[in-house]
Amino acid sequence: MSRSPEGTRVPAPLLLPAALGVAFLVLPLLGLLVRTPWSQLGAQLAAPGVGAAIRLSLVSATLATALSLLLGVPLAWVLARSRARGMAVLRAVVTVPLVLPPVVGGVALFLVLGRQGVVGAWLDQAFGITIPFTTAAVIIAETFVAMPFLVISVEGALRAADSRFEDVAATLGAGRWTTFRRVTLPLVAPGVAAGAVLCWARALGEFGATITFAGNFPGTTQTMPLAVYLALQRDPEAAVVLSVVLLAVSLATLLLLRDRWLGRGAA
Repeated sequence: MSRSPEGTRVPAPLLLPAALGVAFLVLPLLGLLVRTPWSQLGAQLAAPGVGAAIRLSLVSATLATALSLLLGVPLAWVLARSRARGMAVLRAVVTVPLVLPPVVGGVALFLVLGRQGVVGAWLDQAFGITIPFTTAAVIIAETFVAMPFLVISVEGALRAADSRFEDVAATLGAGRWTTFRRVTLPLVAPGVAAGAVLCWARALGEFGATITFAGNFPGTTQTMPLAVYLALQRDPEAAVVLSVVLLAVSLATLLLLRDRWLGRGAA
């Protein structure tokens, strides 16, 4: 038997599979770090197209997160507070992108927003707007796959929040919109922040829906995951460097989420 830091006994039969689980998850990351050409890191990052892919990834993930906040927070409020019939079905539909293969999501977006799509055909004919294979398509694809993370986080925060504060605000004469802005949002701010970070990280790593709906055009739609895929075929060292950059961003995101907004120490 062994003890965890809190003094709880850990059953011995669990130690071996736990250690194997850690090795299974950590060894590939260590392998990536070991095989990274550290001496060529600067040159690889300065290579043509790499900087553009990094900038596009950061900008598109940020815009996708902003769009997710604009649409997702009200949606989460409806799911958490509304008592209308069909909320369970709506919740299931909203969370489908979490389990849907991203490539299928890209196909679905193409069938709706493509030039021959349900909405895309109207946009093309009425306004001459074509969305697929543009930077806007990257943002839309990332929003589609990432927004459910924000919605789930905010909905959970809303359900855990004490609704009595909202009731008090209502008795004092505050309208619904004022109560939402001045009471509800401050109560669930940590959940919104945590959901936004998860949403941003998911958008940054999106691949399947992006390459299907937006394509892989350097400087326009080629994000970091797509650049990794392309570099792996012609320059494996560049692919490793970009992978390490994505790994560093992901680790920083998780540490920020854990220590700053969830209020948990690293110990």
